[in-house]
Amino acid sequence: MLRFFLNRFLLLIPTFIGVTLLTFSMVRLIKGDPITAMLGERAVDPRWVEEAKARLGLDQPLIVQYGIYINQVVQGDLGNSIVTSKPVLSEFWDLFPATIELALSAMLFGIVFGIPLGIIAALRRGKVSDYLTMGTALTGQSLPIFWWGLLLILLFSITLGWTPVSGRLSFEFYVEPITGFLLLDCILSNDWPAFYSAIHHLILPTLALGTIPLAIIARMTRSSMIEVMGEDYIRTAKAKGLNPKRIVLIHGLRNALIPVITVIGLQTGSLLAGAVLTETIFSWPGIGKWLIDSLDRRDYPVLQGAVLLVASFIMIVNFIIDILYGLINPRIRHGR
Repeated sequence: MLRFFLNRFLLLIPTFIGVTLLTFSMVRLIKGDPITAMLGERAVDPRWVEEAKARLGLDQPLIVQYGIYINQVVQGDLGNSIVTSKPVLSEFWDLFPATIELALSAMLFGIVFGIPLGIIAALRRGKVSDYLTMGTALTGQSLPIFWWGLLLILLFSITLGWTPVSGRLSFEFYVEPITGFLLLDCILSNDWPAFYSAIHHLILPTLALGTIPLAIIARMTRSSMIEVMGEDYIRTAKAKGLNPKRIVLIHGLRNALIPVITVIGLQTGSLLAGAVLTETIFSWPGIGKWLIDSLDRRDYPVLQGAVLLVASFIMIVNFIIDILYGLINPRIRHGR
């Protein structure tokens, strides 16, 4: 197991280097000048422009800029925002809990509903409920987030008036930030009205973001369960007269969950990518909205730092999933 762990861990190093190189290169391919965004009307003075470029290191050759960038990353310094002058790392950690809260809610929604729907579809394969479940899942997977989010707002917020249109908390509430996770902070502050308001605001973004992972998890669970339920040990369990629920949930689902866990891990990147659109639509104060604003302002340090941190987070999650996969299925860690 230790060798398996080290092999997976060492793979993170070249992946991380590749991420830094791609991030550095792609940000500089964006059309626009960060100096103009920073100086505004003062950018007409060439002297001020040159001074700003020198201060930010943008007057150096690209290879030198990349070397400076890597040196800062290794030291844990991602620079300061061109617009706000605040450390990128500080701004990131202020906003990241909101994105994680939304992503976890969406993933929990996908798991809680996706796995049971997949099991039902597998056990009733070829019947109306199977076609209905998988047809709904396929539709949910095909819906663009921005369009689906607007439909949810139109139906539940504007037409029915059941949910708020945007934001994370109603204006009449204020919760002292403790952890950055609003729901947890409300509980720690014993502010239950604010907690219910936060839940109320979380419903639509969770539905918009969680529909795709729900659909994918349901389809993967169905396919995996159909395959597992046809194995010899399942037929043996049935021949022994074991309880059907035990056969499905213990013998079947336990083995069927191996590819499902992998899919759940892979969906982390999709959730964070989808959060960019979801947060923009619902004015959710997280990393996605921050990235869009930084893109408009050509804030190089923020773009580089935020993309690098999000990519690193996805790498860590995938690493954890690999380790869990190896623990669940010993054949994986032995290279079989």
